Amino acid sequence: MRKIVFTLLLVTTLYTNANAQFKDLLNKAKDKVSSVTGDNSLSNTDIASGLKEALNKGVTEQVTKLTAEDGFYKNEAVKILLPEELQKVDKTLRKMGMNDLADEGIKVLNRAAEEAVKEATPIFVDAITNMSFNDAKNILVGEDNSATLYLEKTTTQPLYTKFSPVVNESLEKVGANTVWETIITKYNSLPFVSDVNPDLTDYVTNKALEGVFTMIAVEEKDIRTNLSSRTSDLLKKVFALQD
Repeated sequence: MRKIVFTLLLVTTLYTNANAQFKDLLNKAKDKVSSVTGDNSLSNTDIASGLKEALNKGVTEQVTKLTAEDGFYKNEAVKILLPEELQKVDKTLRKMGMNDLADEGIKVLNRAAEEAVKEATPIFVDAITNMSFNDAKNILVGEDNSATLYLEKTTTQPLYTKFSPVVNESLEKVGANTVWETIITKYNSLPFVSDVNPDLTDYVTNKALEGVFTMIAVEEKDIRTNLSSRTSDLLKKVFALQD
């Protein structure tokens, strides 16, 4: 019985101390902003609004870049390469002097991703709009990619649901299925190779998701570390909390 009571007291003490430490951190941060800006009116609402503004900025800028032609294809950070089971196809085709065909196969995968990401903004906006103050404070005092992780957690499933049919349609529209049917047919006709038949829609959909979150993380880090990226007074005040 004494052990149970002691354990309960210990847990209560730890929780109380942790809560007090966070409140102290937030108060110190607010004091810091006041000393820098001369403004002591930064409220919880301001903090949440600043985080939402930052996320909206990151989403808007990076999604716009990715949806442009070559937004994936000429961006080495997110360019979609062939799935592992097709890399041997690519190598074999290039050895056989079919570089143009191999390049076209990669290009159409990236074109499908560029098309699909156009569906992303409304889903991100919804997630950002529904962000609570607790979400905002955890992001503010978290790591350089905390906001990106929040979006990844709250939007991955709805984004996949939206992206997948668009990717499939885009693969049809840009002729990817025809291109890959030609590529795979040529490959499978070569001697001493094993037939391949990957699910390109699922592969490109997941790579498109990875690309979106990769670029939002880049934007988030820039806003946190680069003063010139804080393009409004509210952003400057809120992110001064973590400087």
